Amino acid sequence: MRRILALVGIIAVAVLLAFPLRNAIYEAVIIPAAYLLWVLGLVYHSVHQSLWWIVVIVIVLFIVSRSMLPETKPIGARPVNTKPVVGQVESLAVWVKKSERSTYFKWLLANRLGRIAYQILAQREAGKRSVFAPLTGADWNPGEGLQSYLESGLHGSFADFPHANRFFSQPKRTPLDHNVNEAIEFLESQVDQ
Repeated sequence: MRRILALVGIIAVAVLLAFPLRNAIYEAVIIPAAYLLWVLGLVYHSVHQSLWWIVVIVIVLFIVSRSMLPETKPIGARPVNTKPVVGQVESLAVWVKKSERSTYFKWLLANRLGRIAYQILAQREAGKRSVFAPLTGADWNPGEGLQSYLESGLHGSFADFPHANRFFSQPKRTPLDHNVNEAIEFLESQVDQ
């Protein structure tokens, strides 16, 4: 819809400006274009027809030979340096490092671990579990702080825990400040059951 409105607007402006700028457009665009076409016509008619056919055949042979030959690398071409693929473990290690100074990365870790906790509980209940349900179940008894951490990651947002200004106040302790190693050890113990 926006494209149609923009096109209608451009046409309306062109129509409004067409008559007042008729002479300027004629002198700036039409006359030079007509002169260029006239000169190209003279060049075309001054060169013998057989030469034009030779040019066309050379161009066609060049295009056909490029499409038929396998790709070749030019001599001296530098190999393209690509970034190595970052795996899940390496990206998680980066998140852990960045979580020391950023609420967003703390939440990303809590979210990842909360989703793993949800998957463990969903597997125990044969997939009949809602994502929005609290993380509770048989033989599921993390500490209060760990439960709050996993719930905040799964059902919360990083915007729920604003980052305090470093220069003016001390950051408040949030559920996202829980020890990540404790959460990982608890989830590992739940997978073994």
